[in-house]
Amino acid sequence: MSVVNELPVERWQRTISAGFAGTRPLDDAELRGAVEGAVAALDAGTLRVASPPERAGGEWVTHSWLKQAILLYFRIHVSSTIHAGELEYFDKVPPKRNLEAAGVRVVPPGVARYGSFLEPGVILMPGFVNIGARVGEGTMVDTWATVGSCAQVGRHVHLSGGVGIGGVLEPPQAQPVIVEDDAFIGSRVIVVEGVRIGAGAVLGAGVVLTASTPIVDVTSFKAGETKGFVPPLSVVIPGTRTKKFAAGDYGVPCALIIGKRKGSTDTKTSLNDALREYGVAV
Repeated sequence: MSVVNELPVERWQRTISAGFAGTRPLDDAELRGAVEGAVAALDAGTLRVASPPERAGGEWVTHSWLKQAILLYFRIHVSSTIHAGELEYFDKVPPKRNLEAAGVRVVPPGVARYGSFLEPGVILMPGFVNIGARVGEGTMVDTWATVGSCAQVGRHVHLSGGVGIGGVLEPPQAQPVIVEDDAFIGSRVIVVEGVRIGAGAVLGAGVVLTASTPIVDVTSFKAGETKGFVPPLSVVIPGTRTKKFAAGDYGVPCALIIGKRKGSTDTKTSLNDALREYGVAV
């Protein structure tokens, strides 16, 4: 049996998959124990919804059974009243606890939900981190930024004010949104539908990335185009390009890669250099 820090992972996976498929009833004691154990492990950071590549150039691996555990957690639990001083809430999922011991700073009224994991040194301003998400060491989640369910945000990332990192909970096998280490995400950027932001990338204010958004590299004489992935160290700004419709020609959104951030210097220095060199609004 595969065990992660003495957790019965394979048994939990089999039990949860059976419960999600409906071959185990929701009131089955083993199923409930597996769901509670899996979500508690997500909360403690022992398990994670998606694992980074083991080697350079590899692929992230999404663990669909952990998404199934979260969906079953919602079905098993009922909403109850939660008090935070004079504030009252009514929900199925409580907020995280023991933040001081975890080395995490949370500024009121910022909230990280139970089942998410924040590594030491995370600063959560009045924003929100949803269940299943993971935020890496030293990352800033600035005011009104949101980290959706199961999103994976790396270490020393800056999520500026109003950033929307989307949640991807269903279907369970779908890759969550991934923001890799040292990325800088500018104000009001939206990243959804399992888009992956490579390490050290810089997204200027207002960039919107969905799975179908064209990401156009305009740094050479012939533009290259991708979707769903921003290469490491890329400097990206919002753009438009003309598309013909029955009613005429109109500009439709895209994202433009206009340069590369230097990867050989101090991360703060390389960020400041990139912002200055390319005139990127953040």
